[in-house]
Amino acid sequence: MKFHKTKELKGELSVPGDKSISHRAVMFGSLALGTTEVTNFLQGADCLSTIDCFRRLGIEIKNGPEKITIHGKGLDGLSAPSSILDAGNSGTTTRLISGILAAQPFESVLTGDDSIKSRPMRRIMEPLTMMGADIVSLNGNDCAPLRITGKKLHGIHYRSKVASAQVKSAILLAGLYADTVTEVTEPVISRNHSEIMLGTFGAKVWTKGTTAFIEPRPSLKGAKINVPGDISSAAYFIAAGLVVPGSDILIKNVGINPTRDGILKVAKAMGGNIELLNVNHVGEPTADLHVTYSRLHGITIEGDIIPTLIDELPVIAVMAAAAQGTTVIKDAAELKVKESNRIDVMVEYLSSMGCCITGTEDGMIIEGGRPLTGSIIDPHADHRIAMSFAIASLVAEGETEILNSDIVSISYPSFYSDLRNLYG
Repeated sequence: MKFHKTKELKGELSVPGDKSISHRAVMFGSLALGTTEVTNFLQGADCLSTIDCFRRLGIEIKNGPEKITIHGKGLDGLSAPSSILDAGNSGTTTRLISGILAAQPFESVLTGDDSIKSRPMRRIMEPLTMMGADIVSLNGNDCAPLRITGKKLHGIHYRSKVASAQVKSAILLAGLYADTVTEVTEPVISRNHSEIMLGTFGAKVWTKGTTAFIEPRPSLKGAKINVPGDISSAAYFIAAGLVVPGSDILIKNVGINPTRDGILKVAKAMGGNIELLNVNHVGEPTADLHVTYSRLHGITIEGDIIPTLIDELPVIAVMAAAAQGTTVIKDAAELKVKESNRIDVMVEYLSSMGCCITGTEDGMIIEGGRPLTGSIIDPHADHRIAMSFAIASLVAEGETEILNSDIVSISYPSFYSDLRNLYG
């Protein structure tokens, strides 16, 4: 798909439902007794992979136009799959479902696409094995495909080396089946959607400092879940509104969970004009975001804020390229093990557009303010890279071509049409 520099972006939009919350609603609803109804579910490829996996595990799930209906069978209601479970491109599906499968009275094999087969699974295999799980990487490289033979699990106190909601959630889900309380301590708090939603379904889960606790064998009950708009999807329009002169955008009903709102803090620190309207703090907090063009300046992004914006760092790099001065991103080595090595890919292609950018072991140094020019972008099968460069193209002279641009369907199927609707 080809893109050109645009003038102002104006209008309002609603971004798709939060990907992390959509995944969890299907998983937790499948483990609850009774019916769970999910509205504003993200109909992206990753979340559809989660639905497919739980259908293969014997759960009846109706994917309707207005809502997802899950007929949960309780903690012990899953059935042995008759075929391999395929998580597609979804790291969330792969890691979280592993915690559940580790306790089932059957064997399963879990795989995914080429990207998933290269992503590190040792980070969940290690703690789950400590709990008594039997997980084998079939290629012997600590990646999928994984053979998981269910075992009786026991509670542990795991001190994670990384702040990862996927690692934490896999352990907490295994903890549902353990014999004692399970605890996970992180270096800093990662996104807490699992803790919030497990509590909604009736689990006894709580936190103290950077440690999350869960009691075993709760009686989970079906619930009604309304998924807020995904702030990771909203991030592209936040960036577009801030860097395209004359822009004025309203993004409605966006999740602003404090463990996810780092993009808002960074944008404001860079001088961005973002106003929160209609703020709602019931359950997952939400707000409408009013974004207007701003003259951004460089800052340093590091430390505890990184886990709250790890998925937004590629488009933050685009914001930094359009800003005046130097932006330094540190403590973000996790970018190397996402769908692509996002440090290398952002450095390669922002450089090709004329940006002065240097990769480091754990981030990037971006000298902003130089004019950008169009380029040919290979997103390396990474949806967030494709969307980030679509935003960069809006302020670049000439033509930008994004190869394999339909990869955005993984998380945001209507991204390009929503962007076109804002053109003046």
